[in-house]
Amino acid sequence: MTKWKGKIVETNRGKFEIFIRGEGKPVCVAHHYSEFNETGDHFANTFTHKYKTILINLRGTGRSEGYKLDKELSMEETVKDLEAIRVSLGYEQWSFAGHSTGGMLGLRYAIDHPNSLNYLIVVGSAASGNYADTEESIYHPDHPDFEYMQDLIIQLKSKSLHPDERKLIARERTKLSLSDPEKYESYFSADLFKKIAPERLSFFSEHEFSSFDFRKDLPSVQTPTLIICGENDVQCPIRYSEEMHQLMEQSTFIRFQFSNHYPFLEEKERFQMAVRSFMS
Repeated sequence: MTKWKGKIVETNRGKFEIFIRGEGKPVCVAHHYSEFNETGDHFANTFTHKYKTILINLRGTGRSEGYKLDKELSMEETVKDLEAIRVSLGYEQWSFAGHSTGGMLGLRYAIDHPNSLNYLIVVGSAASGNYADTEESIYHPDHPDFEYMQDLIIQLKSKSLHPDERKLIARERTKLSLSDPEKYESYFSADLFKKIAPERLSFFSEHEFSSFDFRKDLPSVQTPTLIICGENDVQCPIRYSEEMHQLMEQSTFIRFQFSNHYPFLEEKERFQMAVRSFMS
């Protein structure tokens, strides 16, 4: 597997660790509570064949700047960090691609900094915390896998987990969000080992999840946006992608019939084709 090239970027908001792979127009990829390394990320890998992909360790992860106040981990502050990185890298504009809470972060970016993005790609995401209000969501108490998912999340928040144990728990969590869990091994490379950032996950779940709601701001977003969601998505059910599409005048929506939360792996070729078509 081709490694990503690591780099420390100095900005007016501190130092941030980024990983770069590919050539072409710049695409920024970030997830609200993941920590990356030189092995990369399955979602980010989607863009490296055609674009210069910049994968970012957000504040409090990897070798990036730390934080003094919890609010520095919020989406509002995080997009300010992303802007500082863009400026330091010398890009007048770049595109942003986000999966799940990365997509939520992308929406906030487009709302707060409308002149910074060429394109926005939002996959398996939602514009508010209401996505957990339906029984279709695994985060709803009436979902059959709710308790098991919550138990796995609690374990992943622990800082004392052995790395091998963390991998096994993360694997079980991911399998809950696949249309065919038996295909896990064929989708996820054992050579890629990103991890969850427990402090950022805790901040999101305890302070942001119940209150964030971007829906009233979406009609003002003029950034061309591609919204993709699997029909069987148990984390962010497809109705919430449809809702985003209805609110965003400049959006294109594509449903993936055979996918759950990972259409970029479950229907990989179609996903790559959709992205190339949209961004060209």
